[in-house]
Amino acid sequence: MDLHNTSLAYEFFEQLAVTPTTAVAFLEGPAAAADGSVYFSDIPNNRIMKFDPRTNHRSVWRTPSGRTNGLLFDAQGRLLACEGNEFSPNDGNRRITRTDISTGKVEVLTDRFEGKRYNSPNDIAARSNGQIFFTDPCYDDRTTMELDHDSVYRIDTDGSVQRILTQPQIQRPNGIHLSPDEKTLYLVDSCPISGGHRKIWAFDLSEKGEPSNQRVVFDFAPGRGGDGMTVDQKGNLYVAAGISQPRGPHESTAVPTGIWIIRPDGKLLGRLPIPEDTITNVTFGGDDLRTLYVTAGKTLFQSRTTIPGWAVHRKM
Repeated sequence: MDLHNTSLAYEFFEQLAVTPTTAVAFLEGPAAAADGSVYFSDIPNNRIMKFDPRTNHRSVWRTPSGRTNGLLFDAQGRLLACEGNEFSPNDGNRRITRTDISTGKVEVLTDRFEGKRYNSPNDIAARSNGQIFFTDPCYDDRTTMELDHDSVYRIDTDGSVQRILTQPQIQRPNGIHLSPDEKTLYLVDSCPISGGHRKIWAFDLSEKGEPSNQRVVFDFAPGRGGDGMTVDQKGNLYVAAGISQPRGPHESTAVPTGIWIIRPDGKLLGRLPIPEDTITNVTFGGDDLRTLYVTAGKTLFQSRTTIPGWAVHRKM
């Protein structure tokens, strides 16, 4: 299949021309609240932004943010944040927090594993039963690592933390998400070295939150692999991936920039082109969960979809 062919995306989007919503520095981790507000990270400026699509108003919601990257609303509508360690070695909090939007109360869910600080929490997923899953790679200065591995963790409802995936089973975990029935864990494994993984993995997920039956859903190699992802209510994956200007010999232009729609069995269904190289993450929002928000470089984009998305805090 010609990966540059975008015609297959037509049935998934009401409009192929994405609309820029706002521009800042380097955006990540969009999460849409039940009231329609979109929260997203502006990592270099160390802040979390908020966009109200009803008024088109953009504002700074939290600063400093602890170099927050991935964001997600849990089943109770509380905002989970991966406070990372990128763009600055000094003020990244390297922890997972949870904020009650109505009161502003912030809880630190975990900031260490076995006594050592996390590398740079990147992305997060949550189950209806309260389990939380997050990735902890290091894509920046690896001399800052206290842990000698890039791993995936589970936070249980009692607050305990378990490492559930690590090397050599995976290489560099990035985006993470669940299937709509919450029985499959999807993981982006994107390692920026020559020959490194550019895979989307799927794992069966037990009631206890243990992954098994590892399998490849899609492999973007040798192009730039995925970053963040989301799913629609039919279980299709929407993956932010690709690049038009390779950043080194470890990647090529084989995967053009866009949101890639992939069926759980690995069949490529289409691509929504995004006019920006540093595409990072994607989420569903809107009253009907049919507005797709994409963070890419300095811009938050939006597009309307034909299939509604799935979100744990808005199960329909």
